[in-house]
Amino acid sequence: MNPTDPKDPKSNGQSSRASITTAMRRASEARLEQLRREGEMLHLTRATGVRPEGAPFRTASPETGYYGLPALKVPQWTFEVPIYFFVGGAAGAASVIAKAAELAGADQKLINDARWIAAIGGVISPALLISDLGMPSRFLNMLRVFKVQSPMSVGSWTLVIFSSSSAMAAFAGALQNRLENPGILRAVTNAMSGFAALSGLGLSTYTGVLIGATANPVWSEHVQTLPIHFAASGMGTAVSLLELRGHDHAALNLIGMGAAALETAFGIRIELQNTRVSRPLKTGTSGKLMRAAGLLSGPVPLALRLLAGWSRSSRAKRMRRAAALATIAGSFLTRQAWISAGKASAADPSATLQTFPQHL
Repeated sequence: MNPTDPKDPKSNGQSSRASITTAMRRASEARLEQLRREGEMLHLTRATGVRPEGAPFRTASPETGYYGLPALKVPQWTFEVPIYFFVGGAAGAASVIAKAAELAGADQKLINDARWIAAIGGVISPALLISDLGMPSRFLNMLRVFKVQSPMSVGSWTLVIFSSSSAMAAFAGALQNRLENPGILRAVTNAMSGFAALSGLGLSTYTGVLIGATANPVWSEHVQTLPIHFAASGMGTAVSLLELRGHDHAALNLIGMGAAALETAFGIRIELQNTRVSRPLKTGTSGKLMRAAGLLSGPVPLALRLLAGWSRSSRAKRMRRAAALATIAGSFLTRQAWISAGKASAADPSATLQTFPQHL
């Protein structure tokens, strides 16, 4: 039988399959042509880069972003994290003040109050961190190994050392004051207060290192100043809490002025920056929070403390109390502002590609 004979069944089957294949190919080509036309209408083919000619796809660039999508995941931290940053910074700074006052032979009540502020903060901080993590086992897992190159690992161990040493220093100091012959208890108190001061200094700065050592553009851009900023903010808060407890020592006022002066300098530095990466620090909700935080923790308490030096005793005390309240509010808003700015920066793909173009 002739294979080309139209009456041949095999010939009819092959012709049908060829017709179906041709029809499918034509339909695919028509659909691709339609997509190209839609892409041209939506102006999706204007970006430059290496791509198939006429392909309706966005390209990655500092101007258009990462294919129109955020390159980073927005931080999912809950409200516990800024509170933890605030409490931990104040507690760590309080332990440093307590040890410095002890070495200087200052009033014992000042030393005790500073130790208790540190101890209370040392209890609250792990609770806040565990609450954010969701379960205690996640916090314990971070303690399984110690990595010097990991800010999170170093910070977790620092928090544990600080919490235990500050609590021991506060309780041992309180018991020591009740005994006529404390003996070895005095040595324990001194040793634990030393550990609390060293670990407290790390606790008040490591949160700035932690967020700065990330790919988040606005945090990474300020990685060198964030630890100092957080330390100054924590020190100002610790001084303010002690002043609200009734301590009016001149040294506390000087420390408070120094912290407020640093906060003012940081605010001026931020205002002078006009880069795309630093935009969340001056615009939007995060920008409003940052400016409010800067005013409350910088120029306002600095002016009040300076005016207190030329005022009478009762008026000076009121000014220092007002400066303390402003500093505490500004310190808390500072942490909120930096986290809010980090979320806004992560959602901006252009800032990410401008900061890390070599990784794309």
